[in-house]
Amino acid sequence: MHNTDAPEIYVLPIEEQLPVFIDQHRDILMLMLDGLTEQEARTSLVPSRTTLLGLVKHATFVERVWFAEAATGKTRAELGIVSGPDESFILDPSDTITSVLSGYEAAVEQSRAAVAGLSLTDELPGNRRGPLPLGWVYLHVLRELAQHCGHAEILREQILASRASL
Repeated sequence: MHNTDAPEIYVLPIEEQLPVFIDQHRDILMLMLDGLTEQEARTSLVPSRTTLLGLVKHATFVERVWFAEAATGKTRAELGIVSGPDESFILDPSDTITSVLSGYEAAVEQSRAAVAGLSLTDELPGNRRGPLPLGWVYLHVLRELAQHCGHAEILREQILASRASL
């Protein structure tokens, strides 16, 4: 796991710190599925489509939107992703913990490659809002991942508590 509290991180320039913080949250989100059954990962505990497996599938969408769409200017259709965030939570019958985690890990690697060598002030041209600096994109993705990690922690806690009551 990426450790943002390691002293060597404190002294890095912010453009090197941000990817470490993002990677830490990526790791946390993936760990939320650790040790769960397929059924538990798909368990719906809230009125929305939010499930633990759906959160990781949504995070894959987030990676593709902010680092593939924004970096390349390709449309979501060209990238083979759904048109909106709500749809990105929908699980297909073929989705498994392994397949969703693999898809997420692949999207993360593509994200890293898409911005390799760019500075925080370099603009990503393909967002619907217009060109956005990489620094803003990093902060937005960090914010979104942090929110979803919080959602995931609560869902996981509820799932594990339900095991105890069986």
